[in-house]
Amino acid sequence: MDYKNEFIRFMAESGVLTFGDFTLKSGRKAPYFINCGNYKTGTQLAKLGGFYADCIAANKIPVETLFGPAYKGIPLAVSAAVALSGKYGIDVSYCFDRKEAKDHGEGGMFVGKKLSGNEKVLIIDDVMTSGKALKESVPKLKSEADVNITGMVITVDRMERGLNSGLSAVEEAYSEFGIKVYSIVNLDDIITAVRNGDAPGSEYLPAMTEYRNKYGI
Repeated sequence: MDYKNEFIRFMAESGVLTFGDFTLKSGRKAPYFINCGNYKTGTQLAKLGGFYADCIAANKIPVETLFGPAYKGIPLAVSAAVALSGKYGIDVSYCFDRKEAKDHGEGGMFVGKKLSGNEKVLIIDDVMTSGKALKESVPKLKSEADVNITGMVITVDRMERGLNSGLSAVEEAYSEFGIKVYSIVNLDDIITAVRNGDAPGSEYLPAMTEYRNKYGI
C-alpha cells in the first residue's frame, strides 16, 4: 500500500474522513466530510507529519524552511519538519506567524527561523477551502523578507469548483499567486481507494462519484 492509500485509511481511522450526508459551508450537500480537528494525539500528529514528509519528498519540492500559518499550521509545520529529518534525513527550519506583532522582547511577527532573501519557504496547512490562509500568508512572508515561496502542501485537494468561478481553490491559488499547491491526496485518490477496498465508505461510492461529476474540476 503506497503512502496515499495509507493516509486515506489513517484519516478514516482517526475520524477525520467520514461518510454520510453533510451540508457544507458552501451549501452543497456532500457524501463525505473532512474534519482535521479530529487529529488529537501525539501519535496521530507524528503520523500526519510523516505523510507531509512523504508528499514533499515524492514531489521533490525544494525547501529550506517550513512555514505554518497560525494557529492550525503551527503543529503541522513542526511535525513535518521532524518527519523530514527522521524519515528522509532532510534537515529544514520552521517558523510561524503571530496573530499580532510582539512589541516587547525580541518583537516581530514571526517565531522560529529568521527569514532571509531568496530563502526557499514551503507553506504547510491542513485543507484549502477559499485559499484564505495562502492569501494572508504571502504578504506576511514577503514583508519579512523577499523569500522564494516554493509551494504549499495541504492534506486533501477536494478538486471542487468554487462558487464564483470555474476554478478550484488550488487552481485559483496558482492563478493569483503563481504558487503550486500540492496535496497528500485528492478526491480522485479517495474514490479509488474506496472502490478498491483500501478505505471504508463503499456504500457512498455512487454518491461520491455523482458529487465529483457535478462539482468537480
